[in-house]
Amino acid sequence: MPALQYSKEKKDKEQEQKDKAEEDRFVKAFAKLPARPAGTIRLFDRSEFYCAYGEDAFFVANHHYKTQTVLKYLGSNEDGLPSVTLSHAVAQAFLRDALTTKQLRVEIWEPESGGVGRGSTKWKLVKAASPGNLGPVEDLLFTYTDLLASPVLVAIRLQVKDNVKTIGVAFADTSMQELGVSEYVDNELFSNTEALLIQLGAKECLVIEQDKAHEYDLNKLKTLIERCGVVITERKKSEFTSGSVEQDLNRLLRGSLQAASRPEFDHKIAMSAVAALISYLALMQDSSNFGAYALRTHDLSMYMRLDASALRALNLMPDPTGLGNSSKTMSVFGLLNRCKTAQGTRLLAMWLKQPLVNRHVILQRQDLVECLVESQEFRQAITDDFLKSMPDFHRISKRFQKGAASLEDVVRVYQAVLLLPGLVTVLERGVEVEDEDGDAEMQDGEQVENGAEKEESREKRWKGLIEELWLQHLRTHNESLLPYQEMVETTIDLSELDRHNFVIKPDFDKSLAAIREKLEAVRDGLNEEHEEVARDLGMEPDGKVLHFEQTTLYGYCFRLTRKESAVIRNKKNYIELKNQTNGMYFTTKALKQLNDEYRDCTKEYEKKQSQLVKEVIQIASSYCEVLETLNTVIAHIDVITSIATSSLNAPIPYTKPTIFERGGGSLKLEEARHPCLEVQEGIDFIANDCHLERDVSEFSIITGPNAGGKSVFIRQTAVVALLAQIGSFVPCSFAEIPIFDSILCRVGAGDSQLKGVSTFMAEMLETSAILRQATRDSLVIIDELGRGTSTYDGFGLAWAISEHLSTVTRASVLFATHFHELTALANQVPHVKNLHVVAHVESNPDTLTGKDITLLYKVMPGICDQSFGIHVAQLANFPDEVVKLAKRKADDLEDFTEKPESADAAEPAIAHLSPEAIAEGTALVEAFLETWASRTAELPAAAADEAPAGETREDVELKELVRCFEEYQSKFEGSGWTREVLAKTY
Repeated sequence: MPALQYSKEKKDKEQEQKDKAEEDRFVKAFAKLPARPAGTIRLFDRSEFYCAYGEDAFFVANHHYKTQTVLKYLGSNEDGLPSVTLSHAVAQAFLRDALTTKQLRVEIWEPESGGVGRGSTKWKLVKAASPGNLGPVEDLLFTYTDLLASPVLVAIRLQVKDNVKTIGVAFADTSMQELGVSEYVDNELFSNTEALLIQLGAKECLVIEQDKAHEYDLNKLKTLIERCGVVITERKKSEFTSGSVEQDLNRLLRGSLQAASRPEFDHKIAMSAVAALISYLALMQDSSNFGAYALRTHDLSMYMRLDASALRALNLMPDPTGLGNSSKTMSVFGLLNRCKTAQGTRLLAMWLKQPLVNRHVILQRQDLVECLVESQEFRQAITDDFLKSMPDFHRISKRFQKGAASLEDVVRVYQAVLLLPGLVTVLERGVEVEDEDGDAEMQDGEQVENGAEKEESREKRWKGLIEELWLQHLRTHNESLLPYQEMVETTIDLSELDRHNFVIKPDFDKSLAAIREKLEAVRDGLNEEHEEVARDLGMEPDGKVLHFEQTTLYGYCFRLTRKESAVIRNKKNYIELKNQTNGMYFTTKALKQLNDEYRDCTKEYEKKQSQLVKEVIQIASSYCEVLETLNTVIAHIDVITSIATSSLNAPIPYTKPTIFERGGGSLKLEEARHPCLEVQEGIDFIANDCHLERDVSEFSIITGPNAGGKSVFIRQTAVVALLAQIGSFVPCSFAEIPIFDSILCRVGAGDSQLKGVSTFMAEMLETSAILRQATRDSLVIIDELGRGTSTYDGFGLAWAISEHLSTVTRASVLFATHFHELTALANQVPHVKNLHVVAHVESNPDTLTGKDITLLYKVMPGICDQSFGIHVAQLANFPDEVVKLAKRKADDLEDFTEKPESADAAEPAIAHLSPEAIAEGTALVEAFLETWASRTAELPAAAADEAPAGETREDVELKELVRCFEEYQSKFEGSGWTREVLAKTY
């Protein structure tokens, strides 16, 4: 035993030394790899798992595993190289989080020699992915779930000529195989570019790394891109050249039309950006891209403009960082997303970022939503019977084109094709319209008859829209896919689907049928051999004692329990294979021969099956264009159905808004609610009206207590307007909404200290963009402007901005503020109105603040000149001593007049005085001050010397001031203005 133990320990030590040597070789090889680009994570593919090393290992441990106990240290050095392993499932989750949430780039490396040992010394980069280019790792990312929206990669080229900034933009969505261009003139703040990035949902942006001629403008552009949460990738200027772009596009684009003859080719600056995209994505290196891409022009004016601040302020999309509330109802997208298909989910995300400004299309969507809202059975039939079973045709089409599809993909499309006739029938019958010649009973005379005619007209409109937007396309696609259905039924063995086997029919091909017959004959021989051995051993072939099994190592063989294994010991026709605790494995010469035949036939059959599967998939790929257009129709139906379902399932069902053309009406909302807040548990939401009427109340200043609901009020108004322009119903009892060309927001305090941008600077940048972009048809919401600087500077800026928006721009504005002096603007500009959120105040000497305040969250006309900030601090459980100190200091600084006991604030106390009275009082104060100044100037220097001990000249001057005041006191009391000023002072 000691010798054996020593030998084992020696072997273990030798193995440990060998492992350390391999680790040292890898550590040296790792140190020689090129420097890792900033914002990039490297994973090393070890075949059975992935590894991360160095700083990447710490990142994976801290951000994914949430612990450093998973770290190991490689090498014989004391410090060692940090290492962490990731299984394939963990790597999938990590890649998804890194690329889509944390917006990082990822590199995957493999050994050059194909080895997987820890000592591999040569490694090569095999995959590189970024937030805008997920293609290289798409097979990992989309195994189980789909993305919220397709990742869009953007390339931007800036050209400045005669102080005119022209922007050429190209964008690519590799998942949808789409290229696009846009070219426009932009201002100093690049407002158009910001709107474009939001509309496209850009994830990554390519820019020129250095351009000394336009360095200042390029830096401003990069700052804007970062503010939009888009990853910046710098590329060489040489990649932004359009020399070979025409030739490349001729190979990439669908159709026979030459690239140069397409209207998009007129945008020369954008075309240079297209060249950078093609180079970065390496589109020309993958032949499956040839003839697969579409090209379009993106027109900014087709959609409402949203800035990055609006996207955040309105909570349109879920928090991309994952740090916020995970509830799906905390974003407008999560609230509306009842989609049953992946394509519908992506389209809904696009609609929210691209609200329409075309009234005709908005009304079309509204009517379709109304149709599905009115008919519950119709809506449920579409959702439950059809949409739930629709696959993502686009993803499948892409696999067809790349040759990566399987028979399962072919069958999934086939199963969806079988549903199309039923979907067509449901849509045709979904809205029944009475025959014009039918009998209509008269119940209440002409009024009932008019109502019936109106209802019939509405149903005809619905039916016409369903026919135009859905049925025409579905019928065409159904006819186009009939040959596909026949092909599948002819080639695939559908009887095997219940066992989840996707195979070609044996009788589809003569050679396959011959191999199948031979295989069946071998199987019969196997069964006969089984029965022969059972008879020879005197056992039943039922598997209780004699087992007939198929193993990985031996193929088909027999197994006897250890108790019964003695029966074959002295029989030469049985060959023992192995003896284990679960029994004796053995075979026969005949079974070994049958095994060989079975193995050969199976390989031949699978090889032939594989050839036929490739042919079937190749035929299926010819239907990609039809499947792409069908995908669009299904997505449209899914989104409309989702919006209708969300509108009905709200705590109070949404209503259909009336939409006016731009400039043709005013915004009037009655009992409006915030769609996300009203669905939260434990909240009884208080609805409010909002009227922004042209030339009457288009600019509203909202004052009121902290936490009283001002921010919710202005945000819900903007959300309602946006929902209306995507064609949705809105959370109001009544709504009239004009089409807004943009929603511009200055909400919340956000800083970027790491980028050198303070809270106040960020606020001023956003406000500057509003002043430059806002038009007569814009909706502007501003919350707490000017808080990042002194009170006087902040108020001055707030006043100037408000006056400009209300008198020059004349946009529709909701301005929430604690600068109560700003309410005086309503006295100067007729269409500025004051609103306030109501708080009920009662005296209560037992409280630290001396009063009880109840926030009612109701918005009413008028002014509130208190913020009740100390009360809110008390609600937030501030220490009592802090609250008392705050109350004492606030009393020292308080500069407001006394208010009536009711919560409704009054006008300032001196507002009722005439200008003459104010002028008279001012003159009286000036005379008093002049009298005091003249008397103190006449005081001899000796007056101070003769003063009692301890008094200074200042003390003597103060006594003179008191005597002057006593002389003027009766005059002060006789003047209304000085009386009010003294009352405020004391």
